[in-house]
Amino acid sequence: MKSLLIFDLDGTLLDTVADLAASTNNALKRSGFPEHDTSAYKFFVGNGINKLFERALPVGEKTPENIMLIRQHFLEYYGAHNSDLTTPYPDIRELLQELQLAGIKLAVASNKYQKGTEKLIHHFFPEINFVAVFGQRENIPTKPDPTIVYDILSITKVEKKMVLYIGDSGVDMHTAQNSGIEAVGVTWGFRPRAEMEEFSPAYIVDSPAEIIQIVLQ
Repeated sequence: MKSLLIFDLDGTLLDTVADLAASTNNALKRSGFPEHDTSAYKFFVGNGINKLFERALPVGEKTPENIMLIRQHFLEYYGAHNSDLTTPYPDIRELLQELQLAGIKLAVASNKYQKGTEKLIHHFFPEINFVAVFGQRENIPTKPDPTIVYDILSITKVEKKMVLYIGDSGVDMHTAQNSGIEAVGVTWGFRPRAEMEEFSPAYIVDSPAEIIQIVLQ
């Protein structure tokens, strides 16, 4: 039985793509750049918000100055609207509650900026006592760098063999691989199964109930 589960946020615990798309499109429009369909944002996100803005900007406009301009407009809008359209995936809240009752430590490791990560976790899962909630922090490399996982392991004092990392993308599977811990890929998120399969995770699941079976077996 595992004793610590580390969850990605966007595409794993929460379906955030509609709010991310609306906020980025608002920033693009205010800056005079073309907008994108919501579906495109499933492939723009995953490597931090600056990379999101770089991917959303037109070819030839991906300058540091434009990225910072979009970032400013995005943060103004997203800060007020980050839960307008966002929802937990089906059965996720029940999954976290059951794991918590079983005495499993729970943590979040996201490439979303720290303040946004904390705000969404506190808003949607106030009853869950996460041992750590980490997003993208200043001067800390983003996933797939393993630093964020190592920081959680340092806090919890849990051995790697007792940990599962759960996410929906190749970035997540690569993070687990770089960290030396087992990965669980989830198919309900933003990225296709094939992207996760490239990293040969220990498990790929189609429902939160399967995570319970893996953890408590």
